[in-house]
Amino acid sequence: MRRFGLCGALAALWVLGGCGGGVSGDIGRACMAGGRNAANAQLCSCIQGVANQSLSGSDQRRAAGFFEDPQSAQEVRQSNRPGDEAFWRRYKAFADRAAAICG
Repeated sequence: MRRFGLCGALAALWVLGGCGGGVSGDIGRACMAGGRNAANAQLCSCIQGVANQSLSGSDQRRAAGFFEDPQSAQEVRQSNRPGDEAFWRRYKAFADRAAAICG
């Protein structure tokens, strides 16, 4: 039981970016470069950690583009193409999870 607690705590630190260091990953870097007032290394690292658990590398690269071009997110969301619809479901699940975990 104690071992599980330690593993769970370490996993939470990883997801929250608690180990410090610079922000890495496509989404983390896009988050930092996006120009939002609330963006900081801790938040962007947390979001990247959730992305690592939720999205493939190609989905992360695609989603990172939304930080620079929010209109492209709207276009994907409204698309009727099956590939866009499937991506949007994955992206929405990621965004909801990131909001819940990273606040």
